[in-house]
Amino acid sequence: MLASAERPVVVIGAGPAGLTAAYDLTRRGVPTVVFERDGQVGGLARTVVYKGFRFDIGGHRFFTKVGAVRDLWHEWLGKDLLQRPRLSRIYYRGRFFDYPLKAANVVANLGPFTSASMIASYLYAQMRPIRPEVSFEDWICNRFGRRLFDRFFKSYTEKVWGIPCSDIGAQWAAQRIKGLSLWTAMINALKPSNGNGIRTLIHEFEYPRLGPGMMWEACRDRIEESGGRVALNTRIIELLHDGSRIDAVVVEENGVRRTQHASDVISTMPIRHLVKGLSPSAPTAVRDAGDRLKYRDFMTVALVVDQPDVFPDNWIYIHEPSVRVGRIQNFKNWSPEMVPDARLTCLGLEYFCSAGDDLWTMSDEDVIALAKREVEAIGLVRADRVVDATVLRVWKAYPVYDEGYEDALASIRDWLAPLTNLHLVGRNGMHKYNNQDHSMLTARLAVRNLFGEQHDLWAVNADEEYHEEGELKNLAATQPLVPTPVSPRALR
Repeated sequence: MLASAERPVVVIGAGPAGLTAAYDLTRRGVPTVVFERDGQVGGLARTVVYKGFRFDIGGHRFFTKVGAVRDLWHEWLGKDLLQRPRLSRIYYRGRFFDYPLKAANVVANLGPFTSASMIASYLYAQMRPIRPEVSFEDWICNRFGRRLFDRFFKSYTEKVWGIPCSDIGAQWAAQRIKGLSLWTAMINALKPSNGNGIRTLIHEFEYPRLGPGMMWEACRDRIEESGGRVALNTRIIELLHDGSRIDAVVVEENGVRRTQHASDVISTMPIRHLVKGLSPSAPTAVRDAGDRLKYRDFMTVALVVDQPDVFPDNWIYIHEPSVRVGRIQNFKNWSPEMVPDARLTCLGLEYFCSAGDDLWTMSDEDVIALAKREVEAIGLVRADRVVDATVLRVWKAYPVYDEGYEDALASIRDWLAPLTNLHLVGRNGMHKYNNQDHSMLTARLAVRNLFGEQHDLWAVNADEEYHEEGELKNLAATQPLVPTPVSPRALR
């Protein structure tokens, strides 16, 4: 690495991965420039401000078992990083269920006869399990019984991913709900526990006082104080290469095109766009592989409610199949300062969709009307108490692990491998559905590679433990997982 003012390290994307890389570089005195297409930093972890109301793109819990990441969070925010209790529930068929499940609450909501039928369904599954166990549906039914599957797993999973549970591989359930069955859920319901041994039962997290964007704005400020540059509203046009190195990046910054030479490029942009931006062009097969990589998109409808208190939860999972909303955030309960007027509340109704589908293409007015109807139908707030609203659409929120994606990603990686100064990090940069701590870790290790270390960034993943150094092996326990399709071979 021979970085200079004329040939700095170029970081593409000002989300958690890109900004972490830039922070580590500038702290080492390396000339660095960050290019970000959006008008603010933070990427998927930015905080959107609407008339003083602040909301996330989904709720961002700050939880990690990686000390090197946690230390950065505290370094950047200090006392502005709040310790918050987690409170969430499940809504289904007009009832709210505590999550994690509590035995008394389940029985009270379902009644003794329905509860007994669920136990009977579970016992039946133990006596006559589904074999072979191929799909997510099979896996859940074998461990919880079909009645619990229908109530607490089916609808929400299909809303998020847009895939029938019968078409999702069983392996995803085994990873996502590791260590949890009806028996362990009942034990956790009857015994006090912090739940940290089970991926889905984390009861406490940290959260920035003004939302997650506050974290990344603080990081940006430190980068710039150390001599780095963060250029917003800047689009990547081309990445110029000679087959062995990226020589320069052509950008359009505030409507003006220019060429920025680079010593190294750390990229967080979606791989499919990276491949299309290479000049000379990648082979047709590689560009086609990029087009094979799919994403699940996301829409938040922020409703401003003329009511100081609506519900006590941070968020509620909506398992009710008669409404399309998948999750509802109450940002005031993440931090009181997310709302500028204590007499009001801001709710975030989250809709999981795909760009171009009927939800995505609805007008803002129609989406807001839908959200108002559904929040009233659920019984949380009357539609006439909603005094303002806005809609935020987010492209490529969740990389999809569908059939063939691994082969497509492998072919892209193989073709990019000779570009020795190109380093891929972050969620979309690696097409990995990960949390902030994983993105930050890959970025930190990428920077260390520039200084002679040899870390395999692709080994730092959400499915396996990363053993290279001490506590980093705990990273896997903090990561979300993406459903994979049922294998045709398994069906045969």
